[in-house]
Amino acid sequence: MLATTTTSLRHLYLSLSSQNGVEAITLEDYCAAIRSANHSVDVVRLFAIMIIRWVVVLLFSALFVFGIKPNSPRLKGDNPTTDIEDEESEKKKERTSDRLVLLNNDGETMDTMSQKQSPATYDITNDDIERMSNAAIEVSTVPSAGDEFTKEKVAEGSETEKTETEKRGDELYRTAMRFLDKGRAASSEAKKAAYRLLDEAAQLKHKEAMKLTAYAYLFGDYTRWNIDEARAIFEELASGGSADAQLALGFMHATGLGATESSQAKALIYYTFSALGGNPLAQMALGYRHWSGISVQQNCERALTWYRKVAQRVNEQVRISGGTAMQRIRLPDEQDTVSTSSSSSILDSNLLNYYKYLADKGDLQAQVGLGQLYLTGGRGVEQNMDLASQYFSTAAQAGSTNAYAYLGKMYLDGTPATPQDNATAFQFFKKAADKGNPVGQSGLAIMYMYGKGVKQDYIKAAKLFTLAAEQGWVDGQLNLGYLHFRGLGVKRDFKLAIKYFQLASQSGHVNAYFNLAQIHATGTGVPRNCHTAVELYKNVAERGRWSERLMEAYASYRGGRVDEAAFKYLFLAELGYEPAQTNFAYIIDRGESNLFPNEEALQRALLHWQRSANQDYAYARIKLGDYYYYGYGTPVDYEMAAAQYKIASDRHQAAQAMFNLGYMHEQGLGINKDMHLAKRFYDMAAETSTDAYMPVSLALMKLTALFLVEHFKENSFVTMLDYVFGANWDLYVITLFLGLIFILWMGYRRQRII
Repeated sequence: MLATTTTSLRHLYLSLSSQNGVEAITLEDYCAAIRSANHSVDVVRLFAIMIIRWVVVLLFSALFVFGIKPNSPRLKGDNPTTDIEDEESEKKKERTSDRLVLLNNDGETMDTMSQKQSPATYDITNDDIERMSNAAIEVSTVPSAGDEFTKEKVAEGSETEKTETEKRGDELYRTAMRFLDKGRAASSEAKKAAYRLLDEAAQLKHKEAMKLTAYAYLFGDYTRWNIDEARAIFEELASGGSADAQLALGFMHATGLGATESSQAKALIYYTFSALGGNPLAQMALGYRHWSGISVQQNCERALTWYRKVAQRVNEQVRISGGTAMQRIRLPDEQDTVSTSSSSSILDSNLLNYYKYLADKGDLQAQVGLGQLYLTGGRGVEQNMDLASQYFSTAAQAGSTNAYAYLGKMYLDGTPATPQDNATAFQFFKKAADKGNPVGQSGLAIMYMYGKGVKQDYIKAAKLFTLAAEQGWVDGQLNLGYLHFRGLGVKRDFKLAIKYFQLASQSGHVNAYFNLAQIHATGTGVPRNCHTAVELYKNVAERGRWSERLMEAYASYRGGRVDEAAFKYLFLAELGYEPAQTNFAYIIDRGESNLFPNEEALQRALLHWQRSANQDYAYARIKLGDYYYYGYGTPVDYEMAAAQYKIASDRHQAAQAMFNLGYMHEQGLGINKDMHLAKRFYDMAAETSTDAYMPVSLALMKLTALFLVEHFKENSFVTMLDYVFGANWDLYVITLFLGLIFILWMGYRRQRII
């Protein structure tokens, strides 16, 4: 064992020598060095250098055993939602010319397109204003569900002309839809029963039932998960021109799942026909492909056209509450126990029960909070209007102004628990507004703005919206912006309108995002910016009801149905959802899914890390660098790895990326070997994240040792020892040193036994 240890140490030293370009010394070199040195050797200095050299070699052996690699555990300072400085966020929007652009095998560019602005439009006319859609909140009843499907074409005919089979299919379909139309209010058992009825109707060739059944098979919704059966039904429907079936076939050809082969060309054809047929998900897929350059050339204007169609649909379906927040849960963040925002995390069941306990004990804040939670749904809690009304009513009886205001909103909108009643809504809003509640003030203003149960009065509406906006209420900000934009009750002022829209968008209001998108798309009041408009339209489009599949995928993953979860994430990733791209790549990266063979799986993980990184997710950018560094799903490419780490370091201030760059500069991997730059990046990593302190400290110790080795190699005395005692003199001395330690340890052990 001792011989093995000494041999390993010798190999380590030789590798360091060769790495630093030291050649074996000859007698002539030695004599020349002695003559040029022209000084005597101090005996004390001789032994000091020998001892230091042994310590350095032993230190190297320890550091290389416990050394730090670029793929060391991720540091908490890498979360893009917490690490990006505001100043850097502004600079990010300006940096485009230095972005690295590469092509993937499907023609996708590795980074987003240039943010070059189109010429400004300053001469605004009434025609320009009319181009803007009415983005104010509509208080009339919203169409149900924001359905992503289109109506199937069926042969015209009266009820009497239908066969008994067709009548039976219609009956089964209508019965099933009575359950499904309840949405999140329907129980799981009711939905399972509904899909059994749809399955029976599908066997009778009812087209709508066939479509819903096929999608249930595709995603495993309340029935068996069977991609092959789904594909057979989709092909039958697509032959009849079904836009929804064409969407599914496009997805299958894009991913190679359920299809005979993966073909981006066929996928593009199916997506195009589906989008032209009115399917919003196909329109999103096309918008994302044109925005990112997937199998097509990047084209911002085409991306804008498709995303705007979907955004208009979502905007029209949003209720006064601003819609349900999209659950942006990223599995890497959960793994690293990085806290997520309140709108993107799951409410723990114990915490929910605790709030219910407080509410039952009369806690007003808990009652109002639960009412809001059940009113909008989200955070893993299903929407329940009955419970929302119950909690608000209880809190209102105790005098809560917020409860009065939210009850007013429920009666103004009309819900299953609170039928639409303008008079009742006005009473609740006024009780809240009289006590200075911004929700009540905004509610009254909406009634005056639209003349709901009162005489239309824009001036009163503007005053009330101003009071609400000054208190930071999002609906007040949104609608005050709209009044300034239109010049209703106030002087028309585009700058103020944009200001209030931006304030409302910071709270995640869908209508505010849509209004800003319209402004940037038309260049009304601001220089026209296609890129900004597309990003805003995309944000709105991704908040449609179909975003609920993100939570379904998450539930499947937590329930142990990993392949189902990966499949759902993959579907949403095709539509451009960054969290879905991240989560799919994460599942594949951990080897938890069997959807694809190992090598193909790594290639797909690489592709989706790339797509996620292109949407500015820092963790994905670092993983992309890791894949090029280690050669996962691609040949090893240190230059590309360093480029990805550099982007993560510059744009996101990611400590892990800084550390990796330090290591690569230290080793000269893909970039110039530079000890000073290595130290600089190590120091930056330690300054950025406290979690980097320990690994950086060890790395700096190793770096210091390398500096010492370089210094000793330049010393002529060390070279003389190699010549006089042989190249292995240090190995012999170290062996004797280790043997001495072993003898002392045996003696100590023997004394303990005695």
